[in-house]
Amino acid sequence: MWNLEFRPPAVVPARVIATLPDELRRRQRSAWGDANKAGAIVDCFLEGPVFDASGALYVTDIPHGRILRLDGTGGWHTVAETGGWPNGLALHRDGSLWVADYRHGILRCDPGSGRVETVLGHRNSESFKGVNDLVFDRAGRLYFTDQEQTGLHDPQGRVYRYDAGCGRLDLLLANAPSPNGIALDAEERVLFVAVTRANQVWRAPLMADGSVSKMGAFRTFFGTSGPDGLATTQDGRLLVAHASLGGVFVLNAGGEVTHFLKSPIEASTVTNVAVRPGGGSVVMTESATGAILEAPLPA
Repeated sequence: MWNLEFRPPAVVPARVIATLPDELRRRQRSAWGDANKAGAIVDCFLEGPVFDASGALYVTDIPHGRILRLDGTGGWHTVAETGGWPNGLALHRDGSLWVADYRHGILRCDPGSGRVETVLGHRNSESFKGVNDLVFDRAGRLYFTDQEQTGLHDPQGRVYRYDAGCGRLDLLLANAPSPNGIALDAEERVLFVAVTRANQVWRAPLMADGSVSKMGAFRTFFGTSGPDGLATTQDGRLLVAHASLGGVFVLNAGGEVTHFLKSPIEASTVTNVAVRPGGGSVVMTESATGAILEAPLPA
C-alpha cells in the first residue's frame, strides 16, 4: 500500500543532464570492484551529490577515491583524491566539503586547493566500521552513518553525531542493519536514516538533550537492494533514492508515497539525491553508468 488513497504514486520521468566523460573514467581493476562487484572493472561509481553556493555540483567516485565537480557549463573537473573510498559529501558553512570516506573516516576537503585532511579518523581507539553518509544541522553539528558490511545477519551499523566545536562524539544508534543515507527534517526535530538491508527508512525524534527516542520504521520498501541516499524538502517531504528500484520516491510527512521520480536508464542504480538550489528540481546519481539525472520536484 503506497498511501491511504490506495493510489499508485504518480511517475515523473527524469532525464540525463550529464555523463562522466571517457577521459575521466578509469578502466582498471580496483579493490572496491573486487569487494563489491565480484572483481568487475568499474570505471566509475558516482555518489554523494551536493551543490555549493555557486550552483556547482560535487560528487564522489568511490572505487577510484575521487571528488569531482560538474560546473554550470557542463564541464567536469577532478577536485581531489582521498586515497580511500569517498562516499557521502556535505557542504560546511565555511565552504569546505566534508567527506564520509569508508576507509579513512570523516575528511575535510578544500574545493579550491584540493587539500584533504582528516577530521575524525576513529572513535577513541576504535576504528569506524566504514562511514557512508553525513549531514550538518544549522548549528554545525555533523550526523553520519557508519555502515560497513552490516545487514540483517549482523545488525551493528551505527549513527553518530559530532560537534566539532567541543570535540564531542555521540553514538546515537548501534543496531542498524546497514545504515546508509541520513537526513534531518526542515525543523531539525526528526532524524531519518536509510537502513538499506532492512529495506526501510527509520525515523527518530530528536530530544531536547540531543538524544534520539522511539526510533521506528517510517517506510518499508522491497527489492534486491534498499534505500540509499536521502534528502528533505522545506515543505516537509522526504526523498528516498532506492538503489535497485531505479529512481527516487517522494514521501509526504505521514510516510505516504505520492510520486516516483523514474530514471530513464534501464536497470538503473539510483543511489543518491540532492535538491537543486531553489527547490524546483532534484538531481540523482545513476552510479552504474556515471550519469547525473534531473527531475522536477512535484508540487
